[in-house]
Amino acid sequence: MYVARFSYELLPVNRQRGIEFIQREVEAARKNKLNARLLVPLTRGDDGPALQFEVELKALDELDRFRHKGAGSPAETADWMHAFSEILTAPPTVEILRVEEKGA
Repeated sequence: MYVARFSYELLPVNRQRGIEFIQREVEAARKNKLNARLLVPLTRGDDGPALQFEVELKALDELDRFRHKGAGSPAETADWMHAFSEILTAPPTVEILRVEEKGA
């Protein structure tokens, strides 16, 4: 199993709007039968993300499928991504992690 973690930088004034964008992403992932969650860091270093989104994947190719149709149609997804990018102060960072299972 894999976890894709997206980290977003935004100004504090845009935090609630960012949460709303990510909640939409979480809902879309769940509709696609993926386990997903919004992470709100309680502490932040100088360069820590303001918000994070994680989605669990059984295979890495699930990530591409989700990213291209995650928020609905390709046009709806593109519109969502464009609107979200307007409040970001930097491009999102993406970490892809492999979950180490016991005995693997």
